[in-house]
Amino acid sequence: MTDNEPPESDDIDEVTTAVLTASRLLVAISARSLAAVEDTVTLPQFRLLVVLSSHGPSKLVTLAERLAVNPSTAMRMVDRLAATGLVDRQASPHSGREILIQLTGAGREVVDNVTARRRTELAQVIARMPAEQRGILVTALRAFTEAGGEPSAAEPIPLGWN
Repeated sequence: MTDNEPPESDDIDEVTTAVLTASRLLVAISARSLAAVEDTVTLPQFRLLVVLSSHGPSKLVTLAERLAVNPSTAMRMVDRLAATGLVDRQASPHSGREILIQLTGAGREVVDNVTARRRTELAQVIARMPAEQRGILVTALRAFTEAGGEPSAAEPIPLGWN
């Protein structure tokens, strides 16, 4: 078997090694795409912005769950992002006691710009792949992200009304 041929077995260790290797490339691309805003947001803060972009306005507890952090950690991240104008807090239309955290226009711009840089670099890597392997990659990555519970980057981003 060559490096370009799919493995013949369902060897989880072999697949895990391939995903770990690919993740090094993805992390490097992600880091480079964040370089232009690294003085504004950290990687965990950017992840919070992406979660808000993907899911729309959220309660702090829900946001913390989606980020797999403690609510106090999420609150500190929200406080820092609010101070820079990337998120804001609004009373829920359903309950005046409930506060929703949402992206501001500036926060949406950060997510869009970083995502555009990442998309450009990924497209350059994908263009260097053999064309016949691209469809296989799409199928495999869709299955992988679905198994991990990650929403598709191609799904429409909610405008904030759940």
